[in-house]
Amino acid sequence: MKISQPSDNPVAISSNAASLAAKSGPVIGTPAKTGPAKNTQPAGVAVTVSAAARSLEAASTGETADVDMSKVNAMRTAISQGSYVVNPKVIADKLLANAQEMLQRNRA
Repeated sequence: MKISQPSDNPVAISSNAASLAAKSGPVIGTPAKTGPAKNTQPAGVAVTVSAAARSLEAASTGETADVDMSKVNAMRTAISQGSYVVNPKVIADKLLANAQEMLQRNRA
């Protein structure tokens, strides 16, 4: 198994620092501006955001629910009544299928 760094381009966090500070207020550990600024360059740290992180953020802003509450409630009821049965064969099959899918994506 080869482990490597993601190939995404770095994104500068300082470009959004002013809007973030305006929304959330002052950041702990940063000096308060009491006088004229001596350095006009914004201080920032380059951050690399992977494509997976961007897709998670995009998915979290959507309006659709990813959870079927009727199914969740049915499982809660079965667990509380003691009638829920875990099928280890199904779990093992899905784990193997997910592992095979991940290996095929890494090879492509």
